[in-house]
Amino acid sequence: MNRQLCSVTIITLNEEKNLPECLASVSWADEVIVVDSGSTDATKTIATEMNARVFTNPWRGMREQKNFAAGKATGPWILNLDADERISPAGQSEIQQILSQPRADAYSLPRKNFFLGKWMRHGGWYPDEVTRLYLKSRASYGGINPHARVILSSGSVGRMQVPLIHHTYTSFAHYISKQYPYCDAAARELAAQGKRASVPWVRILTKTSWKFVEAFMIKRGFLDGTHGLVAALGSTFAAYMKQARLWELSQERKLKK
Repeated sequence: MNRQLCSVTIITLNEEKNLPECLASVSWADEVIVVDSGSTDATKTIATEMNARVFTNPWRGMREQKNFAAGKATGPWILNLDADERISPAGQSEIQQILSQPRADAYSLPRKNFFLGKWMRHGGWYPDEVTRLYLKSRASYGGINPHARVILSSGSVGRMQVPLIHHTYTSFAHYISKQYPYCDAAARELAAQGKRASVPWVRILTKTSWKFVEAFMIKRGFLDGTHGLVAALGSTFAAYMKQARLWELSQERKLKK
């Protein structure tokens, strides 16, 4: 039975280190769309040399960029990946089998996250279900930036078995440098929705404290050892930065009035 066409979409910014392996893992796809937001390294050259269709689009947000990439795809099915993700050979076989006889309009899959070189099995890092394979006519990216997600207008979501491989942060410096932009984007989204606390310091304290308890204790991040502790403290600091930035934005709005 012939399978339905599948377009892979990837958004990039200075991903020359990650992109080759990502593209190699989807060389079986009918087309690969790379949407770049202004790389100054060899990202676009690598994508072109590896037969991807390359577009440039100014960054307006994770949700907007991923939908722009989907709009350039010609296949009815979209497989969206980040540049630091890979589809394993087993995952390729599962996707091709699904596309030969789809029984749902989108598919989620577990994500196998590597943090500082270690596969994180606890602390909320696994199975970390994400919906990445979807029928273009039935779904698009929505949610709150930077954690945009696939939302179906109608239909059902199936579940794949083979995990998506995700190499998150390769060094502590890389981890820290990525946190503030994500936190700032999330805070801006919340501020745009009018989110604010009547007693900001209480919100900052409770949200921050709870994040550590949740990640390290409730979700058993301690079972990942030192990696688990570093990750839990990192997510705790990120929660603090998001809430503090949200408070700062509310202060800026007051000054403008």
